Amino acid sequence: MKASLRLAAGISICLLGGTAQADGKATYDGACGVCHTAGVAGAPIVGDKEAWVERIAQGNDVLFKHVLEGFQGKVGYMPPKGGFAHLSDDDVKAALDYMVQSSQ
Repeated sequence: MKASLRLAAGISICLLGGTAQADGKATYDGACGVCHTAGVAGAPIVGDKEAWVERIAQGNDVLFKHVLEGFQGKVGYMPPKGGFAHLSDDDVKAALDYMVQSSQ
């Protein structure tokens, strides 16, 4: 079931990927939300200000590095690009910007 969800999300992103400008909400909805809506594997839930405050305080450069390269945190693991390797760096960064803005 989880593999089917990831495949469906990946296909959705591929179809959306033709847009000229990265759409953070669309990327979040089609990929990142798989984990960041329910807190899967320790992922901070978008909108949970307490879960995001320390992460946001690290600054965008650190957050972008973690999301693009992957990161082993205190309570979970963030795979590179959330496991959606086909996403462009700009798509992933836009999704992270959307999540941060939604969690402040």
